[in-house]
Amino acid sequence: MKRITIGQFYPGDSVIHKLDARVKLLGTLLFITALFFVGNFSGYIAGAVFIVALVQMSRVPFKLLIKGLRSVIFILLFAAFLNIFLTPGEDVVFSFSFIRVTREGLSMAGRMATRLVLLITGSSVLTLTTSPIRLTDAIEYLLMPLKIFKVPAHEIAMMMTIAMSSIAMLMDETEKIMKAQAARGADFETGGLIKKAKSLIPVMVPLFYSAFRRADEMAAAMESRCYRGGENRTRLKPMKMTGNDYIAAVILAGSVILILMVGILI
Repeated sequence: MKRITIGQFYPGDSVIHKLDARVKLLGTLLFITALFFVGNFSGYIAGAVFIVALVQMSRVPFKLLIKGLRSVIFILLFAAFLNIFLTPGEDVVFSFSFIRVTREGLSMAGRMATRLVLLITGSSVLTLTTSPIRLTDAIEYLLMPLKIFKVPAHEIAMMMTIAMSSIAMLMDETEKIMKAQAARGADFETGGLIKKAKSLIPVMVPLFYSAFRRADEMAAAMESRCYRGGENRTRLKPMKMTGNDYIAAVILAGSVILILMVGILI
């Protein structure tokens, strides 16, 4: 559980930490969108170089990002497995009975796995360098135009941020429950898949109870402080764009365009 990095905040004083949250959020969305239009490994290499440069500037330890990737390795392997064996192609690399592996399937599996790694890493850089409060304000600001259609921008942003910030709390709670159950003789390591799944039942029940209890306590705390959503709400630190933010926005947009050009034209 400690390997999950999405939703966690790594405090720092780097250039990336100081950037306006709206610039970082828009840059992340543009980067993720660009990855879906990249069709070759050259574009993915350009995207990887872009991510490495951001991590170096943010001074976030690489081990945090590696931990985040280790937590989703099963998803990566499953996606690669499906693409290897289900992608049709003419250039057969291996064939046995009904199993047929083609060069096109291997290429598709490699691109899919690389894309997922870059997506997870890019999202982790955003959350690791942006506090939940600033991220909430950025999401609300970007959803402001939807208020014309009666979309509750502030409520949606608050729910998304609470969900992300709850990941760390659930990780800590899960670790405490598993240690308590292990002290009482519970075995989470030995046995087959079915036995391990059954052993998690004593963990899931108190975990759900704790999650609902925390949600109820949070609701009571918000009501006791007269929280009424975005209505007449003021901010202690209003969001203001500076010269560095505009320069960073231009650099981010140029980098995304460069990734697209490399991924499509080369």
